[in-house]
Amino acid sequence: MSHSHDFTAERPSNARYTVLGFMCSLAFVLYLDRICISQAATDIMADLNLSNTAFGYVAAAFTISYALFEVPIGWWGDKYGSRGVLARIVIAWSIFTAMTGAAFGFVSLIAIRFLFGAGEAGAFPNTARILSRWFPTESRGMAQGFVNSVSLIGAAIAPVLTSKLMQVIGWRWTFLVFCIPGLVWAAAFYWWYRDDPQTHPSVNDAERRLIAASTSSHGSVHPPIPWKIVLSSPQIWLMGAVLMCTAFNSYFYFTWYPTYLKKGRLLAESDAGNMASIVLAGGAIGCICGGFLIDYLVRKTGNRHLCRRMYAFSALTLAALCLVAGRHNDHPLLASIWTAGSVMFTLSTLPAWWGAVTDLSGRHIGALFGLMNSLGGLGAISSQLFAGRYADWMKSQGYEGRAQWDSIFYVYAAMLVLGAFGWLLINSSKSVDRDSQPDLSH
Repeated sequence: MSHSHDFTAERPSNARYTVLGFMCSLAFVLYLDRICISQAATDIMADLNLSNTAFGYVAAAFTISYALFEVPIGWWGDKYGSRGVLARIVIAWSIFTAMTGAAFGFVSLIAIRFLFGAGEAGAFPNTARILSRWFPTESRGMAQGFVNSVSLIGAAIAPVLTSKLMQVIGWRWTFLVFCIPGLVWAAAFYWWYRDDPQTHPSVNDAERRLIAASTSSHGSVHPPIPWKIVLSSPQIWLMGAVLMCTAFNSYFYFTWYPTYLKKGRLLAESDAGNMASIVLAGGAIGCICGGFLIDYLVRKTGNRHLCRRMYAFSALTLAALCLVAGRHNDHPLLASIWTAGSVMFTLSTLPAWWGAVTDLSGRHIGALFGLMNSLGGLGAISSQLFAGRYADWMKSQGYEGRAQWDSIFYVYAAMLVLGAFGWLLINSSKSVDRDSQPDLSH
């Protein structure tokens, strides 16, 4: 058979952007299902007779499970492929989302949210793995920015949508409604996606060459994780530590901000939902802008490691300043806008973090992303427990309203500053694969 076609003139197909669409919609559903409980928290606490401290344990049950299962499910994706793994875990967490509405007390709610966290745990490690196999290095920041941004759009929509659904069908049935998108996603993803871009029928030769040129597709045999190098790498622990600081901050908004608005700022249900959505929308803007900004700076300077480090330091410093400004503003809308600015700057560093983790992890992206994200989970768990206990302690001291809650923001601002200085010590060129795959680029 004659092959006279000029493949050098062939335009790459766009299957990788369909993959990106799947990853973005996954992130949207993940955060919609994760954040909806924050808006329902006051109703849940009232119906199940829970204190702020008790609800802090409920929130932490999800995050503890999320942290525990990230490494094994990330490794599972590395070893067996992300197609089957992601389909299974999305079905699992969707079921436990629905079951949240069936909780009848503190213990059952703790158990359900723990299992929900186990379901969600492998989503982002496998997403990072998929993007590292389907997108060239120079466009990966954009892709990661889109995924993170859409996740925060899901988070931003969750409070408003939850508020409206609760007013019509109550908080229990609301969780049943939220399980549906994940089930639909899992079926569609499993039908279309393939782990190896080179074998996907929608990928033409030009796109195959484009993807193969600089992606992390390493064939079917996965080498053992070099745990001695991993656990002795200061960079791995630093990456976990800076995420710990930003997660400590972010999870206040993911878990407690609607409660703060209702109990501290004394806002009505619908107003609290709107303000919480404004704050999380700031995070969505930050994620997408951070991805584009970092890609732009890398193209201008040629040093992606230095660009990530300096950008993240600057952004987290600005985030701390915005947070303090919001705490001192008496107008709820203006305070929420300042706080949205803080969340925007904080989460604009996520594409930098994802890129650095991808470089550090080499062929072990699923498992090591899970490890570093699990370390960040310690910050999230601490935040959820700390905020509930702090609010109850301030109440026991006779404080109410804003006086009960506002001083907590100084703690969160201090954690952002700590994370900013942590970034100055990070050098993401030191891959754990450096012995077999030295990083020759900047």
